[in-house]
Amino acid sequence: MKQVTIARRVQSVGIGLHKGEPIQITLDPLEANSGIVFYRSDIGMSVKAEPTSVVNTQMATVIGDGKHYISTIEHLLSAIYSYGIDNILITLDAAEVPIMDGSGASFCMMLDDAGRRVLEENKSVFIIKKEVIIHDGEKFVKVSPSNNPTYDFMIDFSHPVIGKQEYSFEFSRQNYIDHISRARTFGFMQDVQYLRSKGLALGGSLENAIVMDDKKILNPEGLRFPLEFVRHKILDAIGDLALLGAPVIGSYASLAGSHNLNHLLTKAILADPNNFERRALANENEFELAGVFA
Repeated sequence: MKQVTIARRVQSVGIGLHKGEPIQITLDPLEANSGIVFYRSDIGMSVKAEPTSVVNTQMATVIGDGKHYISTIEHLLSAIYSYGIDNILITLDAAEVPIMDGSGASFCMMLDDAGRRVLEENKSVFIIKKEVIIHDGEKFVKVSPSNNPTYDFMIDFSHPVIGKQEYSFEFSRQNYIDHISRARTFGFMQDVQYLRSKGLALGGSLENAIVMDDKKILNPEGLRFPLEFVRHKILDAIGDLALLGAPVIGSYASLAGSHNLNHLLTKAILADPNNFERRALANENEFELAGVFA
């Protein structure tokens, strides 16, 4: 099975969640073994999407070079990973990826427009060999060996609209498009008001997030589908694990996971060579990935 990039350049413009300003995003093809590379055209900073580039996980996954950063990369990475794109250049003219509608759907549309180009080099996969788990009290995230990539996530909020939700997802590009990609990020009005007082979330609105008060959803259209909240958590997890740099052959499970726990998980996996194997696939049918990314 061969590495993949996009076939042509595509561009879009969206609002930045935190600064509330328009941001242009451009996706360009890259040659084999380049990986996923972010470039800030406003300051000339280039940074590769990998765990060592992560500098903050408080409200989003943020990468940087020690002096400058690019925030909110997880929704875009989630879509890129799910489309089986190995090599791509992402150019931004600001410090964050535009939030679009708060899900991965807009990025899927960009990738559909860009098309796919198969390269000559074999695709690599990231095979989980041992269970790795990160705890934070009762919260946890873990990966386990499996030839069938799955995501199992549980959340439990005291809010009456959310409550306890659990969703199990068998990974494939089409399943991602149908069941995960349109799940939006969510937040609470009191948190939005606090963040805005600190100069953050200035671009947040009912157009790019599910927003709730103490009792109900404020978005007039309501939810896009049942369990949208926990589905979005899976969308985030896919994006965070994409930083490992190749399709993950293993299962992921979480109770109330977060960007920070996902980042600690990727670091823990890489800390012990016995936890994983990175392998180039000469056989197109191995792990049935050809069908997964079809």
